[in-house]
Amino acid sequence: MLAASDRHARGRSLVTQASILEIMQTAPVIPVLTIEDPKSAVALGRALVAGGLPVLEVTLRTPGALEAMTAMIAEIEGGIVGAGTVTTAAQADAVVRAGGAFIVSPGATDRLIDAARGWSVPFLPGAATASEVMRLADAGIVHQKFFPAEQAGGIPMLKALGAPLSGVTFCPTGGITPVSAPHYLALGNVACVGGSWVAPADAVKAGDWARITVLAGEASRLPRG
Repeated sequence: MLAASDRHARGRSLVTQASILEIMQTAPVIPVLTIEDPKSAVALGRALVAGGLPVLEVTLRTPGALEAMTAMIAEIEGGIVGAGTVTTAAQADAVVRAGGAFIVSPGATDRLIDAARGWSVPFLPGAATASEVMRLADAGIVHQKFFPAEQAGGIPMLKALGAPLSGVTFCPTGGITPVSAPHYLALGNVACVGGSWVAPADAVKAGDWARITVLAGEASRLPRG
């Protein structure tokens, strides 16, 4: 039987999971954004939101990522802006302080899972194997990022996981393309996909926001199973 403190922690985890599912169901595609120049962040985010993709994941892979995320939170009406590539509790704390709406990690460690129970925003950790998926589910985390999707077995792997682990819902990310995305979204255990194709580096560099809005619009209309 769980101790009172453990029951409380598990309850908080499940509440957070309900919130992350709502975010995952907002649109079929979550843009995964590696922003080199924070000055382009707001225009980029507005172009994506205009195309129908309001959930924006800013990866913490560049020096200006937090600056970019903070500007997007402040200036993009209708945007749901969070951070990806969060690998430490310190990074997560910085995201929460900046007003991030969610936190995404490529994987999960005991320290990160423990810290997540105290966060005020939902958490989407990554898993790539059945054991990793089960470990997260055992911690009350049933909505997960499947990463790196293509390298970890792609659609066949998700189909294989679906029967024995039917209570888990995924956001596959990593190598997803506009061609493969509809096939992922047709799976019953996939709520959305993460992808960078909606914000090509050449379009961002050129400030071609109209092109990005068109790509976002196409992505936003992808059907889900």
